[in-house]
Amino acid sequence: MLRVKTAVLISGNGSNLQALIDAAAAPGFPAEIALVISNKPDAYGLTRATHAGIATHVIAHRDYPTRDAFDSAMSDVLVAQGIQLICLAGFMRILSDGFVQQWENRLINIHPSLLPKYKGLNTHQRALDAGDAQHGATVHWVIPELDAGPIILQEALAILPGDTAETLQARVHALEHRIYPAALAKVAASG
Repeated sequence: MLRVKTAVLISGNGSNLQALIDAAAAPGFPAEIALVISNKPDAYGLTRATHAGIATHVIAHRDYPTRDAFDSAMSDVLVAQGIQLICLAGFMRILSDGFVQQWENRLINIHPSLLPKYKGLNTHQRALDAGDAQHGATVHWVIPELDAGPIILQEALAILPGDTAETLQARVHALEHRIYPAALAKVAASG
């Protein structure tokens, strides 16, 4: 079976990356995690990738004068490696419109809210402050507008009495680790 050659872009710990690596190790999974790129050289996700035998590349955004120059350098590496699909997994950089357009329909992201609610940061506290009964996670296609692309997969969980931003975040992370591999499988299998 020919698997879709996938890159994961990270900035930190890489827990969603680990969920994708674990899923892709299963026989019949339609995507191969072939490359991990981080904008931070000390990101623990790079260690996770190395332990799994996956190629890594550090492209430090501070080494580039503009967002476009940084994104162009990333794109050059992705193209050189024959990458077909990109997963953003805790990649804490807003991508340029040019990069997003170059990788249109080949770029997905996981976001810790029930989009279109709570785009951007601090989603857990915002859901609590609003008195929401539910929160969750969404995997979506990336478009130039932040956290606004078509939804691939979304799952909700109940906000419990006594939840704090930290306890809610922990439960949403567990949810993300389940739905991101499922969404990647769905996208990769659809060609």
